[in-house]
Amino acid sequence: QVQLVESGGGSVQAGGSLRLSCVASAGAFWINAMAWYRQAPGKERELVAEISNQRATNYADSVKGRFTISRENLKRTMYLQMNSLKPDDTGVYFCNKAPGAPNFFDWGQGTQVFVSS
Repeated sequence: QVQLVESGGGSVQAGGSLRLSCVASAGAFWINAMAWYRQAPGKERELVAEISNQRATNYADSVKGRFTISRENLKRTMYLQMNSLKPDDTGVYFCNKAPGAPNFFDWGQGTQVFVSS
């Protein structure tokens, strides 16, 4: 059973930066298209960015030009570099397979991001 562990969240002022990490405990990580999701207070979980096993990327319009997703397959690790953060970026960030993939992993605890104005 693959476990996902997200880290790197924190509290920053608007305009600041954070780098999130997602580590998978086992499995053929490199096979899967992966993604970052976030859930803001009182809202549903939404897709933030995704990266294919060939490292093709796709971003939500709200984060384009500010966030960069990347992965290191040998380390079973995925990253999300977040720059020019805005209060609307506040939420709990989760990683998992990309939308449309079968058999999602169990969701991890996520990592909290809080951006103050």
